[in-house]
Amino acid sequence: MQIASSRPAQPGTATPTPLPPWLMPVRRYGEYVLGAAAALSILATIWAAFVYAPTDALQGNVQRIEYFHVPMAWVAYLAFFVVFVASILYLWRKNARWDVLARASAEVGTVFTTLVLITGSLWGRTVWGTWWQWDARMTTTLILWFIYVGYLLLRSYTGLSEGGARAAAVLGIIGFIDVPINYLSVTWWRTLHPSYQVPLGSEAQAPASVVLALMLGLLAFTLLYAFLTVQVYRLNKIQRAAQVLRVRAEME
Repeated sequence: MQIASSRPAQPGTATPTPLPPWLMPVRRYGEYVLGAAAALSILATIWAAFVYAPTDALQGNVQRIEYFHVPMAWVAYLAFFVVFVASILYLWRKNARWDVLARASAEVGTVFTTLVLITGSLWGRTVWGTWWQWDARMTTTLILWFIYVGYLLLRSYTGLSEGGARAAAVLGIIGFIDVPINYLSVTWWRTLHPSYQVPLGSEAQAPASVVLALMLGLLAFTLLYAFLTVQVYRLNKIQRAAQVLRVRAEME
């Protein structure tokens, strides 16, 4: 598809320059497959979490939140890793498509981080007896949320300017430092969070049904992240293309 005037060019007038190839519309068949896979896997995760997996002997049914909380935390890591990589590529290649991808992943990642904080508070209210503890992992997760909310506010304030994109890329790179800190917080500090290090073959090892339900959740929310990021990426592309066309119209 090529954006051009429907009338023949008049003598002495310049032919409109087409949009960059990456801003042009593309077929969406793959997105439909990805969306269907995400929906089916989410349904399978719900079934596994509430029907297939056993009730925890100590925590009771509140433990089932972990089948959603843990995968969403993984997706938050993944989303901000994509922001980190895309920001580096944007500063290196100066290609706006990487800036659009970083922004899309940051938007989706911030939503998942919000859900991580909410589900964690729901679990903590029942298990710890309080909605919030200044636990190392909870605190670093909140810091991560503030970093990427600040990233989105910066993008909103600076619009689609190159200076704003560069500043956001730097923030996205520096902000990612909090991700490994958050992941390792349960080993670096004494925290209330359960440790992820469980020796294989120990009595504390989770039953196979629990592991399967958790793996389904990881798959489902990863697919959901990919689908949502593609949709937001497409919307950001449309926004950028509209801005390019508006600027060209004003210059004519």
